[in-house]
Parts: sequence; structure tokens; C-alpha cells
Amino acid sequence: MSKPSTAGGVPDELRRRLGVSDAVVIGLGSMIGAGIFAALAPAARAAGSGLLLGLALAAVVAYCNATSSARLAARYPASGGTYVYGRERLGAFWGYLAGWGFVVGKTASCAAMALTVGSYVWPGQAHAVAVAAVVALTAVNYAGVRKSALLTRVIVAVVLAVLAAVVAAALTSGTADASRLDVGSDTTVGGVLQAAGLLFFAFAGYARIATLGEEVRDPARTIPRAIPIALGITLVVYAVVAVAVLTVLGPKGLAEAGAPLSEAARAAGADRLTPVVRAGAAIAALGSLLALILGVSRTTLAMARDRHLPHVLAAVHPRHKVPHRAELLVGAVVAAVSATTDVRGAIGFSSFSVLVYYAVANASAWTLTPGEGRPHRLVPAVGSAGCLGLAFALPVSSVVSGAAVIAAGAAVYGLRRALAARG
Repeated sequence: MSKPSTAGGVPDELRRRLGVSDAVVIGLGSMIGAGIFAALAPAARAAGSGLLLGLALAAVVAYCNATSSARLAARYPASGGTYVYGRERLGAFWGYLAGWGFVVGKTASCAAMALTVGSYVWPGQAHAVAVAAVVALTAVNYAGVRKSALLTRVIVAVVLAVLAAVVAAALTSGTADASRLDVGSDTTVGGVLQAAGLLFFAFAGYARIATLGEEVRDPARTIPRAIPIALGITLVVYAVVAVAVLTVLGPKGLAEAGAPLSEAARAAGADRLTPVVRAGAAIAALGSLLALILGVSRTTLAMARDRHLPHVLAAVHPRHKVPHRAELLVGAVVAAVSATTDVRGAIGFSSFSVLVYYAVANASAWTLTPGEGRPHRLVPAVGSAGCLGLAFALPVSSVVSGAAVIAAGAAVYGLRRALAARG
């Protein structure tokens, strides 16, 4: 099984350029994205007044996944994330299945995020704007991972400023009422689980840090520090935003909101913030898209190295030290989908696939020995159970489509093995 070399100067090796702060910013750019502008309303519809319980449950599962991923990334600091961990700890099939689910699911997510940018920037030309966004961000990624990290810093700073403005307006308004945070009789276990499944993906971006493991300096030290820092900051931001929005809209008003943060600003008497929030949502979607393209291209690189994808995609640019062919292919596919199809309402399988991806990560962490940095056994156990529980708590359509994508990946793997054996 081919693996990336760790020796300096090897042509197909990515360059280690990211420090702790760069890794944290990339994680924040992945997590503090468009999800916070859109995920609160469907989560409130599912959980009602138990929204904050769903957020807490999502945070617990995310913490377990992050801890498992950090320990594995420190031991296997190569591009590919859980694809590499599953391959090394559980066997080729499980690594492949994780990589398949991630690449297929997240490619659809890329197109959906690009269309989100288009719908905010120029609703009448959403497809054209989406394609332009994909082309521009693919060019940034092609220029090197440090350029991507620099742009992500700017995006994160702008989005945090917008969120801070909404929170300040809501909490200082005369319409804010802390009693709207009370958990009422409308809360059910199933509703809280479904809300947690929807909100979990707000935290899932920390995996981008692990996926970029081959480009992080001193990964054994940097990754275990960067992942919990990014996750902790994101949890605080999301909790504060959720509390602020609930105090002015209440669970029912939030559940019915088409644009929760904009409506919270209006309810707080800060109509002037509405265009600012729309701009912030567009910029946040750009940040998510940038990080998604980074993650998908690195997993594509890892799978191409093992010939699960065409080996020609395993090339690394001699000067920029990025997987340029994988990045160009991912950009081209996402641009084509963005130009022709509106997939924003048809990516439920992505949610299911990502939870399966993290279940494989936790199962891989379970096999670590104490000498290899294994976390407490409770961490991967809770992480695995949480991932599978949230996956099957998703809407039935998401479970069916997600299971179909995973099954298709398994069938492709089996067919390739059968053809190889026959050959």
C-alpha cells in the first residue's frame, strides 16, 4: 500500500507550512460557516424549546469525535483524515468506505454551499455566481495552503464581527426575554436527537485540520492543540448566538424563521443589520466552501495514492506543493454541478455519510494502544454510539439516500476487488 513519504524534498510530498494558529483558523472557517445562519431554524422545528439540549448533545458527540481524530492525526499526519485512519487501523475496506462517503457527500456539500453564496449575492443569477465562487476559491487553493489560510483569517474575522453585532443587538433590546430559554413540554427525546443531528454539522469542520495533517508543522503537537481550541471557540460562539436569538424570537418564532439571524435583528429593532447579516451569510458560505474544497481534494489525493481513484490525481505541484490535479478536478466537478443543478435540498445523504465517516474514526481510535496515545475508552465508545444514533435520527429521506450512497461505495469496492482477483 503506497503511503506518502515523510522525507523532505520528495516530489509527491505536501509541504508542512501550517502552525497552530493557521490550523485553528482553518477549523474555525470550516465550522463558523453558513450553518449558523441556517441550521438554527430546522433544529428548533425538531426540538422546540429543547434546542439548547440538542446543541449540547451535538457538542458532546463532536468533542468525542474531535478527540479521537486528534489522537489519530497525531499518529498518522498524512492527507486523507479518516480514510487513512480506517485503512491503517481497521483495514482497507473501512478506510475506503470512509473516504468514499466523505468525497461523494462533501462534493455535493460544496455545490450546495456555492449555490448558497449565489442566492445571497445575486439571487437572480445564483448559478453563475456559484460557478464564479468555485473558480475563484479553487484558484486560491491552487496558489498554496498558506494563501487559503490567510483568506480564511479574513473571512472568520468578518463573520465573527457580524455575529457579535447580532448578539449585541438581541441581548440589549427591550424584546429580549430570558424566560424564552425555558424547556417546555414540547420537547421530546426524538426531537432533541434530530436537532442534534442537524446541529452536529456545524461542528464537523474540525476534521479539516486532521485532513490537512500532511501540511501541518509538528503535527504530533499542533493537531491535538488546534482541534480542541477550534471546537471550543465554535461551541461558545454557537451557544451565545443560539441564546441571543431565542431570547428575542422564542422557540416557535425561531422554528418559523426563514432567515433566523436577520429576523432576530429585526425583532430587536435593528433593521439596519439585515443587509449586514445577508453579507455575513454570503461570506460565511465562502469560508465553508473554501475549507470543503481543501478537505475533499486532500482525501481525493490520499485515495488516488492507493489507486482507489485514478492515480494521476496523486500528483503534487512542484512549486506550490498542493495536490493540484485533485483540486482542479474537484473544482471542475463542483462548478459543473453548481451550474446545472440546485442540490441545496438534496444533500441529506451528506449528513448521513459524514456521521458514518466519524463512526469509522472513533472505531479506529478504539484500536489505539496506550503507548500510541489512545484516549479514554469512553471517548470513542460515546463517539461511535453518538454518530450512529444521530445518523439514524435524521429524517427518513436522509437515512435512505445516505445508506444508498454508502452501499454504492461498498458495491464499487467489491466489484474492483473481484475484477482484480480475476485479473
